[in-house]
Amino acid sequence: MLLDGLNIAFLLTLGYYLATNLQWYNYSIFRVLTKHHKWRWHLLYFVLPITLFILLNALEWGNIFYFYFLFAYIPSLFFWAKKLDKRLKWTGRVYRFFGIYLLFILSDMGLQIAYGDNYFSYFVALAFSVVVSNLFEYFLLNRYKKIATEKIASMSHCKIILITASYGKTSIKNYLTQILKTRYMVHSTPRSVNTLVGIIADINTELDVRNEFYVVEAGARQKGDIAQITQFLNPQYVIIGKLGEQHLEYFKSFENIVETKYEALQSNRLRYAFTESSNPIPQYAQNKVQKAPQGIRNVVATLKGTSFELEIDGNWHTFQTPVLGTFNAYNIALAILMAKRVGLSLAEISAKVKKLNGVEHRLHRSDVNSRVILDDSFNGNLEGMKEAIRISSEHQGRKIIVTPGIVESTEEANIELAKAIDEVFEIAIITGELNSKILSDNIHKSKKILLKEKGMLENTLKASVKDGDLILFANDAPSYI
Repeated sequence: MLLDGLNIAFLLTLGYYLATNLQWYNYSIFRVLTKHHKWRWHLLYFVLPITLFILLNALEWGNIFYFYFLFAYIPSLFFWAKKLDKRLKWTGRVYRFFGIYLLFILSDMGLQIAYGDNYFSYFVALAFSVVVSNLFEYFLLNRYKKIATEKIASMSHCKIILITASYGKTSIKNYLTQILKTRYMVHSTPRSVNTLVGIIADINTELDVRNEFYVVEAGARQKGDIAQITQFLNPQYVIIGKLGEQHLEYFKSFENIVETKYEALQSNRLRYAFTESSNPIPQYAQNKVQKAPQGIRNVVATLKGTSFELEIDGNWHTFQTPVLGTFNAYNIALAILMAKRVGLSLAEISAKVKKLNGVEHRLHRSDVNSRVILDDSFNGNLEGMKEAIRISSEHQGRKIIVTPGIVESTEEANIELAKAIDEVFEIAIITGELNSKILSDNIHKSKKILLKEKGMLENTLKASVKDGDLILFANDAPSYI
């Protein structure tokens, strides 16, 4: 009985490691295996313990394995999980996975009692649990999708605005939602929720049937992702924000990114669509989408706010906002043009733009204890990060940057980022291992502090920051990257 209990405990710890990784990568085994940046974790916490379990039990040295399991594997897995900034969330899906997994483990143990020990079969049970769990979730998703479809169909008064982009889509969504609320009942997808699963859950649990507009953010990791969302929602309006080489690791080419984002036009209820003025337009989409803004000039972005002139119907109009960043002038411009398209007056729009709230973690300023904090931790593209650096350069005191560099981008982009950092900041704190070497090799003037673990950041800042400093948090990467 004791050995059976230890075996169950061992298998469940393996399941914990696997479930954590699956949750990080949207429950895709393929992505866990091919996109993970820290393969040594797979070796230490999955491959090695399985190998030792099979090998030592086959040699009848099981006691050695259980000693390793209790006094080496469990403590190391505990401290690994404790240091993570994105730990396993015990959602309904996770509970269902472990329920299925435990059922397979107990069934396998029953078969081993009847037919003799077969230590390989335990891991067949794990594989079967993943497959069965995914099938169960697939059928469950279809059920929830049907409920959401019926709810959307019953809300004929509600107009859907779909927003996609390589970067800036969350900001555009938030600005447009704030402006539309001047007159209408509006709901938008929360935070950075932008997958089909997340949108379905939002419709079923949060969307009020009285809402007049539903503003939806759509993200993608591969071709077909935007098409799935578009064909499910059939939005009347679409905004395609700035396109660039974001998530190039997944898409392989900029052409694939463009093709995927323009899947947003596959709605059979489409009335009007904007694409950011610098974006290419595929030949098949030429008659379905308009470039916007047609004209924007005199953009002035400082540490205090942003002003710009926007051409609307042949006339120039001036807008002011407390939101920071030149790129946000373009994001706000797209929100302004869509708000006008659906019925708001320029007076209503202009008054709201003056009071827009910045988006949390996206070039958001706060003044704390005589220090300026610029939180741009959710901005992971070169253009946006360079703009945050430019704005930081206006600060008269000492400047500190905390960054992991650019994730899922090119080496050239990180070199360009390093050079921009070198011109502005006295101290550069580089977090994580992904871009540590390339940034360090190309930063020469700034004092460099390299942190392998983000858990060391708080103490490092306490030791480094003084009154009057500006601290820019530029991008953030979870510890598994």
